[in-house]
Amino acid sequence: MADAKVIPFDEDRPRGGAPRAARRRSAAGGAAAGVTPLPGPPTPPAADPAPPPAERPADGGAWERRVAGGLAFLRRRLTGEYEVDEFGYDEELTDQVLMSLLRPLYEKYFRVEVLGVENIPAEGGALVVANHSGTLPLDGLMMQVAVHDHHPADRHLRLLAADLVFMLPVVSELARKAGHTLACAEDAERLLRRGEVVGVMPEGFKGIGKPFSERYKLQRFGRGGFVSTALRAGAPIVPCAIVGAEEIYPMVGNAKTLARLLGFPYFPLTPTFPWLGPLGALPLPTKWTIQFGEPIPTDGYAPEAAEDPMLMFNLTDQVREQIQHTLYKLLVRRRSVFF
Repeated sequence: MADAKVIPFDEDRPRGGAPRAARRRSAAGGAAAGVTPLPGPPTPPAADPAPPPAERPADGGAWERRVAGGLAFLRRRLTGEYEVDEFGYDEELTDQVLMSLLRPLYEKYFRVEVLGVENIPAEGGALVVANHSGTLPLDGLMMQVAVHDHHPADRHLRLLAADLVFMLPVVSELARKAGHTLACAEDAERLLRRGEVVGVMPEGFKGIGKPFSERYKLQRFGRGGFVSTALRAGAPIVPCAIVGAEEIYPMVGNAKTLARLLGFPYFPLTPTFPWLGPLGALPLPTKWTIQFGEPIPTDGYAPEAAEDPMLMFNLTDQVREQIQHTLYKLLVRRRSVFF
């Protein structure tokens, strides 16, 4: 059997013929000898490059998942296949709708800066105690978004709200869905024992409705009921200071007669409201800072400590002083009300 002839691969070699270098040498030799070289096979015209396949948008899959998730959400809402707890809290609606509605206000309008959110325990009950201001209770909602979006353990804040909130149409239903409940010791203790993070603003209407001249001066913290609740549940108290809310509606007056007629605790008069009508109801776009302080433990006290008025007074004063001191520090470092 004859030996097979090995033909080396050559990148410079056209398909169906000898290497180009050899053909050039042969042509040159033929020309030198006066011999006209035979023409080689015609070179086929270069084919147009194939168009690249249509590229799929990088986020196409993400959009498909969003649409599918949105349709599934609507189906569950229409068929009633969703859960609420005994207080009316709808976690799915809060995560997918209510937080999404509040987030532009939080991120773009007030540009909230959050500090120390990791001081809220990763698990178990905790009572967040904050100052209250701003004529309308937007500070509580922004604090709720701060915990929801920034806590490393994805915790949710359950706010304690005043009776008036649950007397208003639409607002009452939305508050329940968002996890808010009546500001009473029984509900707060039940939530804490269940391991929830509960938010309370002890100044109440005294804080939210105070005149602009008293901004960032904490009002009385009631009789220390929140401390008694934390002691009974053995939950730590996390002080929280909010800067920026005081200036969204500078309250320069209070129409008390009109407030009594409407059943409101106060009727604010600001530089823009009611003089500019609905436009005057827009809050000023101030720059906010929310700082959560070091937690104050309560699990080291005896069960009967919740009935000790002196202990409650001391702990209440400690929490209040810590919040007031933090407010002063944040005000010193703030460059401007709006930046």
